Amino acid sequence: MILEDPRGQPATHRIGGRATLDGMLQQAALRQPEQVALSDPPNRASFTDGEPRRLTYAQADRVVSAIARRLRRMGLATDTVVGIQLANTVESVLALLGVLRAGLIAMPLPMLWRRTEMTAALGRVNAGALIVSGRIGAADHFGLAMAVAAEIFSVRHVCGFGHDTPDGLISLDEVFTADEPDPVPSLADERGGSPGPAAHLAAITWDVSAQGLVPVARSHAELIAGGVAVVVEGRLEQGAALLSTMTLSSFAGLAVAMIPWLIRGGSLALHQPFDADSFLAQIDATAFDAMIVPGPLASQLAEAGRLTVSDIDVIGVWRAPERLSRASPWRAPTAQMIDVQVFGEAALIAACRGADGMPAAIPLGTVYAPRDPQGTLVVAELTATTNRTLALRGPMVPRVPFPPDAERSELPYFKVAANGFVDTGYTCRPGGPNLTVTAPPPGLVGIGGYRFVERELKDLVGHVGNGDGTLAVLPDAFAGHRLAGIAVDHDTVETALAQHGANPLLVGAFRKRRRPAA
Repeated sequence: MILEDPRGQPATHRIGGRATLDGMLQQAALRQPEQVALSDPPNRASFTDGEPRRLTYAQADRVVSAIARRLRRMGLATDTVVGIQLANTVESVLALLGVLRAGLIAMPLPMLWRRTEMTAALGRVNAGALIVSGRIGAADHFGLAMAVAAEIFSVRHVCGFGHDTPDGLISLDEVFTADEPDPVPSLADERGGSPGPAAHLAAITWDVSAQGLVPVARSHAELIAGGVAVVVEGRLEQGAALLSTMTLSSFAGLAVAMIPWLIRGGSLALHQPFDADSFLAQIDATAFDAMIVPGPLASQLAEAGRLTVSDIDVIGVWRAPERLSRASPWRAPTAQMIDVQVFGEAALIAACRGADGMPAAIPLGTVYAPRDPQGTLVVAELTATTNRTLALRGPMVPRVPFPPDAERSELPYFKVAANGFVDTGYTCRPGGPNLTVTAPPPGLVGIGGYRFVERELKDLVGHVGNGDGTLAVLPDAFAGHRLAGIAVDHDTVETALAQHGANPLLVGAFRKRRRPAA
């Protein structure tokens, strides 16, 4: 599927080509079949089924093809949307690439989404299939997926990795041991040859506006452009080993972790967010060149003296970019800090810190990478709107709303101006040549990588549990915000929210806190 913009131009008319994400893996497997490509978190068994896996490029590519063949045999039409909700294990990477190799569109879903958000997203895009982990923590995602599929008519196939597969769910565990009797059918006849495979829609991620959930669709080329911006600014070397806490459920996760791994052909070690003790142990036990963590956590690790490895890159992801201007100086002299400011699902900007340890200045206008006089790669163009919000456009920024003709519906959609700029809603300080983000979009609550409409959260709490509960949104130094529930009967409100299919972050706000022992 190639999206057409309202002006009659293909959305990807400037960024065609042949490079696709699954094709990049295939090429790496041909060059270095025996090199380690992917590694699971060592504590995998504590949060999902199965023992930790460690795959070479040849093994990973073989599994991706096996997943693609399995999906094609289900009869899914080319460009069918496939929802993916998996723990941060090798399966999350392999399933996404397998969906793409099958000629389908990947739609990664956040791990903490439950029935309410999942049914809204899958129904909005008429998804045809869903791939899940059997268990993530204590949550039964097999049961959740089957319940969601029962509500969404278009979802005809539910697939999963894990133990105790229920009736009606298709196990994909066999892809790790499957033979390779035949190649994946070519998509050339179905998709045609122009403007090239890279222009085809690859993935849909989900943003949140003050009006609700917003689907954001990108081509292979647009996804790769985001990863290239991080690779070039961070000067990641060929074969770099990455250790990442980022899940693949957002543009940031794809562009900061998976795509740099594919571009540089190194190894990618995964960590399930977030267990502090196991992560510190993983740091000590893993040989890596770059670590990908939330920006606030990077500073805490440096100040605690945990970054003693020489010549590593620390890629700090700031999902609340307004907090970066208040960040403390970087105090790990042996590690280079690269700040990545994330503007929802619209775009990201990466910048290395200077010798003083402070965040680098980002100019309004054209932003290049690397950010020095020799920088030649155009990352984005930044401007301040008349409402003093940040707008941007560039090779990684989507050019068209999704689904097609979304702007004619009453549902929220990704808005692109006629000149290609997208208003992020983030307030920026006017005056001066550089960008300073001062506040998030109004009406939204950000908790880690999750966004919510504050009004919707409070309305939902007010309608469940006999109207007994109220909700407070409090600042949090690490996550941005946190939710605090107030109720006469916390258990009743917590149970009602869970039965409604609310996000666990909201449900947990009404969980009783144990008082410390005297």
